[in-house]
Amino acid sequence: MLVEITVNGKKTEREVPPERRLLDFLRYDLFLTGTKEGCGAGECSACTVLLDGKPVNSCLLLAAQANHRSITTIEGIRETQTGQKIIASFAGHGAVQCGFCTPGMIVVTYALALEGKQPSAGEIKHAIAGNLCRCTGYQKIVEAIEDVPNINS
Repeated sequence: MLVEITVNGKKTEREVPPERRLLDFLRYDLFLTGTKEGCGAGECSACTVLLDGKPVNSCLLLAAQANHRSITTIEGIRETQTGQKIIASFAGHGAVQCGFCTPGMIVVTYALALEGKQPSAGEIKHAIAGNLCRCTGYQKIVEAIEDVPNINS
């Protein structure tokens, strides 16, 4: 099946099998390997991307479900000023250890930034509730998100 998906602002067309997951399309067809596969069942959110600006687990979607839609991956986010601020805050707070969950956490943080307001600690905790991190205990991640300078600029 032919899919046309805008990924990180660039339209792409590819022929894909109907069972091709969005995660696999991004990693193996487009070579965007920043999106990670953790559990493959939507439990860890390591594979989080933005679908039309909203966080989704790409392991649970077929590429065909993203046809004629817009996807933003960690690679697209890191090219933005806001993404760079988020990444710097994560690094500065020691919120990155093994790094496996980090792309998903940053994608969720970027989605918070798109909402146009500084999120409260409760909103941050709610937003990252589906993201599994086995290294940091989450406190450093919450602090990093709270401390992103001018998250909305």
